Amino acid sequence: MKKSGRLLGTVGVAALTLLGASPALAAGTQAGSTITNQVTVNFQVGGINQTATAASDTFTVDRKVNLTVAEVGSTTTQVSPGETGAVTTFTVTNTSNATLDFALAAAQQSGGAGAHSNTDNFDATNVKIYIDSNNNSSYDVGTDQEVSYIDELAADASARIFVVSSIPLGQVTGDVAAVTLTATGREGGAASTQGAALTQTSGANTAGMDTVFADGAGATDGSRDAAYSAKDDYTVLASALTVTKLSRVISDPLNGTTDPKAIPGATIEYCIVVANAAGSATASSVAISDPLPSTVTYSSGYGIFLNGSVTSGVCNEDGSAGGSYGSGTVNGTLASVAAGETKTLRFRAVIN
Repeated sequence: MKKSGRLLGTVGVAALTLLGASPALAAGTQAGSTITNQVTVNFQVGGINQTATAASDTFTVDRKVNLTVAEVGSTTTQVSPGETGAVTTFTVTNTSNATLDFALAAAQQSGGAGAHSNTDNFDATNVKIYIDSNNNSSYDVGTDQEVSYIDELAADASARIFVVSSIPLGQVTGDVAAVTLTATGREGGAASTQGAALTQTSGANTAGMDTVFADGAGATDGSRDAAYSAKDDYTVLASALTVTKLSRVISDPLNGTTDPKAIPGATIEYCIVVANAAGSATASSVAISDPLPSTVTYSSGYGIFLNGSVTSGVCNEDGSAGGSYGSGTVNGTLASVAAGETKTLRFRAVIN
């Protein structure tokens, strides 16, 4: 058996926090135990009871290796572009009749069907596996331990496993990254040390404890291979912001507000329109920065207005005062722009 110094403190804790086994094993009689029964034969000779004759038989219960891996929940995991710590959750259940270790591996899918009637089209990054160390069913950064195997999982016990990944910044709404978690049975019996690979007993039943693989086929593995796999996936919900900058002449020194022209001295109103497409994620802390060219001068007497509206492509004279001007740049922040929503930032400047 190979020791892993990195995991010595990890899997020891994990073993203490697994869901406990039921006293009555659904997996059956514990492997390696012996079953003995005795038969007694009573008889008479000439109507007189004679000394009974007895015989017994003892055999060893063989080890049936079986397990399941299941996604927790029935929907995809919704994520944002650039998100770190995106979590998909699985349970690994030991349905064997023996305590075993289980090696864990998380694999990215390369195209094809995901777990929820969708299609994989990108890979998550920085994929890691954690165990629910405090057994609270939630991923806790700094508490749940990163692992490569489950240590000493008792028969009928389950462990909750988190696959934690990062989502590339450039993904768009509807992108899917499918991930598969595979657990493979290993020898148990030595705490904090991953056991050796299991070997199925070939040939006839022996007098000792034989090993029989009894697992079914998982998402990507076959039946009777001492392993089981299940899929989950990440689906991106991104904001889809579009920005439009409009301007209109408010007045000029010669015509006033009647049919004004964009001549030197004219006042121009700028309107920055921020729209978020329907079905997108809400964009928050939308920071607008607009450096003004040297050919115009900011009109400080008018101010900056945020969260205005648009009607038929024309900015309305609404919104609330806010924002700031400094170093030749107009700045303002929209707290949020929800899906299907449009908001504006307005200010005025004079043509030099």
